[in-house]
Amino acid sequence: MAERSTAAVDVADNGGDEPLAAKADKATNDGTAQAEETEGASPETSENPKGHDGGRARSEAVPATPDVHSGHKLAERYRLEECVTRLDGFSSWRAVDEKLRRAVGVHLLPANHSRARSVLAAARSSALLGDPRFVQVLDAVEEDDLVYVVHEWLPDATELTALLAAGPMDAHDAYQLVSQLSHAMAAAHREGLTHLRLTPGAVLRSSTGQYRIRGLAVNAALRGITSERPLRQDTEAIGALLYAALTKRWPYESDAYGLSGLPKGMGLIAPDQVRAGVHRGLSELAMRALANDGATASRQEPPCTTPDELAKAVAAMPRVLPPEPTFAAQPVYQQPVYQRTTYQQGTYGRPSTHPSSVPQPVLAAPPAPLQSRTGRVLKWSVSALLIAALGLGSWQLAEILLDQRKGSDDTGVTQPTDDEKPAPAPPKPLTIADATEFMPDGSGIQPGDVPNAIDDNSSTAWITPRYRGFAHFGNLPQRRQGSGIIVDLGKVQDVRSVEVDMYRSGQTTAVFAAGPDASSPSSSADFPQRIAEKQVAGETLKEELEKPVRTRYVLIHVTELPADGTGGYRGGINDISVLG
Repeated sequence: MAERSTAAVDVADNGGDEPLAAKADKATNDGTAQAEETEGASPETSENPKGHDGGRARSEAVPATPDVHSGHKLAERYRLEECVTRLDGFSSWRAVDEKLRRAVGVHLLPANHSRARSVLAAARSSALLGDPRFVQVLDAVEEDDLVYVVHEWLPDATELTALLAAGPMDAHDAYQLVSQLSHAMAAAHREGLTHLRLTPGAVLRSSTGQYRIRGLAVNAALRGITSERPLRQDTEAIGALLYAALTKRWPYESDAYGLSGLPKGMGLIAPDQVRAGVHRGLSELAMRALANDGATASRQEPPCTTPDELAKAVAAMPRVLPPEPTFAAQPVYQQPVYQRTTYQQGTYGRPSTHPSSVPQPVLAAPPAPLQSRTGRVLKWSVSALLIAALGLGSWQLAEILLDQRKGSDDTGVTQPTDDEKPAPAPPKPLTIADATEFMPDGSGIQPGDVPNAIDDNSSTAWITPRYRGFAHFGNLPQRRQGSGIIVDLGKVQDVRSVEVDMYRSGQTTAVFAAGPDASSPSSSADFPQRIAEKQVAGETLKEELEKPVRTRYVLIHVTELPADGTGGYRGGINDISVLG
């Protein structure tokens, strides 16, 4: 498995199993927890995201948890620090990668465990995805009668369980949660990967507000969880997380993950009926994801049975804006109390009949004017200096006026004319009516992700598959000329600037424009006007034109992909902006 330099968080979350605090009471002196006394556990088949395992049948013998302790090293590299979970014959640890000097997480189980092969297969499949919205698997190894999976550790991320414990989320945070989770799981399902254990403990929010999903395929494999309808199960799990974010209640009768369940016997209640002030559109979205057996919430909207359908439903609703910032109240200015003077009171020149208890200050008499000979000389000197200064200033002003008149009579000086054009107005963003994938070889790459590049959301992107061996899209005959996105401005307009937010820096990219009379262009020959030369773009490709280009269609053509750090090549586009 390829190594990644980013750190991240993951432990084997217990979900509805015994809490970690209870397991900590059983810890030995070296920091590890004793193995549970159990006869075994059979592989679990679950379509129920209700926060518990539903009572597992204990029929299959489970090998003893590997006898390792704090300080044990794997592959002379990963030093185990703290055991955070010990369950069903496997254990999860916080460890240190001594080679790269960073924290990592490790799942550990014996090689003769009945789930060892499925865990290795799940970890290796998850590592090949390479999607930054998931906590990445860094290594998956079978060595010395042990099987271990190494993954990222995110020290600055917060578990969704802790966020929900603080109270319901506001509408904007809940909107970001369901949008990012549905898009991420839709991308995973397109690669054939499912989660099956998407609980509040499996979702992390980074300090930048991005959500990361941990345990993709691996958490379910560790517990032997399978499903006949995995797409629906992951969709319902996202709906349950959105429901909990809106109400701080678990949408089932049982309590789970520190959240209270719904009242028994009442069935599934819409979030806006559980708590006042819940966003109506998000409430209906949660019901569409949860109640996908048939009847859904109001408006007769169809249920969402896959994360891709849920992501499209999120994109179709009006965007939820963040709340307005609040400012501390400023002190109100108060005019000082008006007080009448002695003159206004009619006592001017006479002593007051109401003596004040506060003594009045005695003003000193002003100094006598300069009456001596020296004083008269000083006054005349100051007057002379003032007269000289006024004369000098008048002379300089007159000279300036004469120079200006002479300059206006000079025929060699170019005077401004009425034909001069004013400075052009600054570029303004143009509305993008549609976007399609550019397929010069007739083979699409990710046509379903193209809307992600024009939705003004940096957390979504059009991402290419991962290619091995060659940066030119693997040198595949049907991909050798690369790919890209064609944006449709709706009508012919003046294009002055193009800005592209790249999914990964290092992509060789060029920008072209179609002719003004082009209709539905699809090949390179349909884009004769070059906006940006082919170049190795960084995180952002921005090109400003000295002279605007008249066009309706703009092509962003990616011809070479950067290395993704795992021996392959991958790229994509986050957002496209066109200004005119």
